[in-house]
Amino acid sequence: MRYIFNFPDIGEGLEEGTILEWYVKKGQEVKTGDNLVQMETDKVVADIPSPRDGTIVALFGEVGEVAIVGEPLVEIEIEGVHGEEAQKEAKKEVEDEFAPEPEEEEEAAAVVGTMETAGKSAVMAASDEGSDKEPEKVDKPTKKAVATPVARAMAKEKGIDIDQVKGTGPSGRVMKEDIENFKPTKKGASQKKTVEKGDAVTYEPLTQIRKAISKNMINSKHSAAHMSVFEEVEVSELINIRSKYKTSFADKDVKLTYLPFIVKAVVQALKLHRQVNSQMDLENDRMIFNNRYNIGIAVDTPQGLVVPVIKDADQLSIMQIAQQIAELADKANSRKLTMDDMKDGTFTITNYGSIGGIFATPVINYPEAGILGVGRIVKKPVVKNDQVVPGSMLALSLSVDHRIVDGGEASRFINSVMKYLADPVALLME
Repeated sequence: MRYIFNFPDIGEGLEEGTILEWYVKKGQEVKTGDNLVQMETDKVVADIPSPRDGTIVALFGEVGEVAIVGEPLVEIEIEGVHGEEAQKEAKKEVEDEFAPEPEEEEEAAAVVGTMETAGKSAVMAASDEGSDKEPEKVDKPTKKAVATPVARAMAKEKGIDIDQVKGTGPSGRVMKEDIENFKPTKKGASQKKTVEKGDAVTYEPLTQIRKAISKNMINSKHSAAHMSVFEEVEVSELINIRSKYKTSFADKDVKLTYLPFIVKAVVQALKLHRQVNSQMDLENDRMIFNNRYNIGIAVDTPQGLVVPVIKDADQLSIMQIAQQIAELADKANSRKLTMDDMKDGTFTITNYGSIGGIFATPVINYPEAGILGVGRIVKKPVVKNDQVVPGSMLALSLSVDHRIVDGGEASRFINSVMKYLADPVALLME
C-alpha cells in the first residue's frame, strides 16, 4: 500500500516550514522513527521522522522550498498493509509522535519576542480556478505542486517550474499531460529575464526566522506599553574580578565574560522587584508572578536573532551560567536549538555591547515585563572621593511594559542591577 505522509503539525501552531535537508531519497528503505527531512520552522530547526517502515517512493519538495502543514512530504510504500488501514495507522503514529506532554501547557519559544502561533501562509495562488487571465504578480512561488514522478521528471527535463503548472489529476495532481500542454505566460518570461539580469535589485525569500522576528516585533509593539530607562554604572571592580578569574576558568575550558555576572545581578534584582518578573493575564483579570528565574539571552546568528533560555539561573554559579551561555550560543549558531532551549523565559538580556553599541531601546520579549540591553564598556572620567579619575562605564538600557512596571519600580530595579555590578562581591553576600 502506498501512503502519502503529509507535513505534520508538530505542536508549535505553525502552518509552514522550509526544507533545509532531505535525509532520504527515492527507493530508500526507512524504519519507523528514521528522520526523513530537516525543516526550519519559525522557531527551531526540527527533524521530521517517518511514521512507518517502508520504502520511499517520492519526495515532495526541493531544498529551500516552503512546505505547508497538511500537504505531502513523502510517499511511502508500506508492505503488508492495505487500503485505508495504512492511512489510519500512520496518521495515529504521527499524532502520537507530536502529541504535547500531558498536563503541561506548552508556552511559546522566543525568536526576539515570544513566539505565538505561526501566521497564515504568505503563499498566494498564482491564478484562480477557471480564470483566463494571466496570473497576478506574487512575491514568491505558489506552494509545492503535487505531481506524479513521471510529470516531475518531464518538467525537470523541459526546464518547467512544476509549481506553476495547474494539475488536472486527482486532488490537483500534476499529470504528464499537464506538462506536455503547459505554456509559460509572457509575463512570467519577462519576470524571469529581469531576475537573471539582476541589475537593480536582488530578491531573496524570507526565512522562517526572519518572518517570526517581524511578526513578534510587531506583536510586542502592539501588545505592550514600552518605556525605557538608561543608566551607566562604573564597573572597575567587576573588570578586576573577571581579570583575576578568567585564567582559572579558561583552564576548565570555560570563557569568562561579563555576561554571567550581569545574569546573576539581574536575578538578584528580580528577587527584590517581582513586578519585573511577571506578566499580565488580561483574559482572566490577573497578574502572573513568576517564581522561577529563567533568563533569555539574545544570540546574534547568521540566520537572525534567537533567544535561548537559561533555566533557574538563581540556582547556578557564575561558572555554570558561563558554561550554559557558551553551550546555547554554539547550539544557536549551529541551528541545533530545541523548543525546550527556547521556552519558559521570564526576563531577557540582549548584549549588543559585544558588537559595539552603547545605548538602545530594546523591544520587550512579549509577554515578559522587561528586557535589559547591555552596551559596551567605555572609559570616562568619573568623580571618586571628590577626585576626577578614569572610570569604566557600562551602559544599560532597560525597557519595561509600563502597564505592569511603573517608572519608579523600573528605576529601583535598574539601580539594584547597578549596585551588584559595581560591587560584584555583593552577589555572594545576599
